[in-house]
Amino acid sequence: MDTMDDNVATTDVPRQRPVSFQPAAGHVLIESMQVAFGTGSARRLAVADVNLEIPPGRFVCLLGPSGCGKSTVLNTIAGFVTPSAGSVTVDGEPVRGPGADRGMVFQQPALFPWKTTLQNVAFGPLMAKRGNSGAETTARTMLSMVGLTRYADHYPDQLSGGMQQRVGIARALANYPRVLLMDEPFGALDSQTRTMMQEALLGIWSEFRTTVVFITHDIEEAIYLADHVAVMGAQPGRIVEQLPVNLPRPRTPDSAFDPEFIRLKRHCLELIRGETLRGFSA
Repeated sequence: MDTMDDNVATTDVPRQRPVSFQPAAGHVLIESMQVAFGTGSARRLAVADVNLEIPPGRFVCLLGPSGCGKSTVLNTIAGFVTPSAGSVTVDGEPVRGPGADRGMVFQQPALFPWKTTLQNVAFGPLMAKRGNSGAETTARTMLSMVGLTRYADHYPDQLSGGMQQRVGIARALANYPRVLLMDEPFGALDSQTRTMMQEALLGIWSEFRTTVVFITHDIEEAIYLADHVAVMGAQPGRIVEQLPVNLPRPRTPDSAFDPEFIRLKRHCLELIRGETLRGFSA
């Protein structure tokens, strides 16, 4: 089957809007958290003493080199990993496992190949027992949000990588989660598609104002997307510095030329380089 080009379906992707309201739900709090894997002499401390508070509706990026524990932190919020010490709460409730209040988007969309785009997005609402009609209505709403209304009846192998990832985002949003967790979702995309997806994500976020925790090792991506960047170092994984991103919204590619963007990029480069060198000398 022919692969659709990303550029075909971009006109109805939501555009970024200024943030105009503050959501009441989606407050993430991580306190003195550590995660260890293995037992006895094989026990390894993956992350240690992580403290992070994310107010409702904020877009936060965890930034750092491979192996610093970014995904481990994300997985504790998702409920896939149980902390060895400390706590993780969402809206004051301890995270004890996966839940519909937290949507997850992975680097690979992992769509059901035998289901259409519409059926993939409707799967979550169906599992939540919203009924066929309610699930389809929700799925069509989400496909409209990500600009894929015309592709409702297409199968995953008929879509390009960027379009598949948009289906993955729509599927994660179909349960109206309070927190959207994203593990390097654009890492496998080419540069042009990645830029388009970043703009589309910011447009969707400005509409939903769901709390977003986004993992990346790309400094420019983190600064472009986030309200707040938490830079992580390794051995063991920990947050070395938290940086507010005081750039106006809506963001555009020209934001990269803002003096504040350049200052933050230089500072993040220095932090990560220092952590990388520390790892080599350990």
